[in-house]
Amino acid sequence: MEGYLGTIFRFVFLVILQGLVLNNVDLFGFVSSYLYILVILLFPLEANKSMVLFLSFLLGMSVDMFSHTWGMHTSASVFAAFMRPGLLTVLAPRDGYPLGTRPDMSHMGINRFLAYSFLLIFLPHLSVFCRGISVFRVFLYPWTFYSQHAFHIRISYSLSVFNL
Repeated sequence: MEGYLGTIFRFVFLVILQGLVLNNVDLFGFVSSYLYILVILLFPLEANKSMVLFLSFLLGMSVDMFSHTWGMHTSASVFAAFMRPGLLTVLAPRDGYPLGTRPDMSHMGINRFLAYSFLLIFLPHLSVFCRGISVFRVFLYPWTFYSQHAFHIRISYSLSVFNL
């Protein structure tokens, strides 16, 4: 029970800290810190996967409400929660983790914990930043331009073949 109360306290504390303090602090004028991801990072190992996904969704929505980003942090949080079991499985020792352990350096070891935390922090942050600067639109623009251009070429060719 202590683990779940700690998780609830961490959830509420980090959402309030993120919303009221960290959203107003930009390092070097453009770097934002997102500590709310620690909630997902430190969920108990035996937590139900669907519960982790649902709580990550609530976490992301809460941060989005404070940030006025409507969906960016929600999708990143759900993405992190989705990746979490796979990362824990890949980084697990041969015998697995004992029941009741938390994903921290004392139980996982420094190498496994650093790999786990780096991947679970970097990939969702990358998705937030890519959505924030609309990189996906930049990558998709040439495809949409060429597909529209090819469509017009096909239509004009068809019209010229049939002398219309």
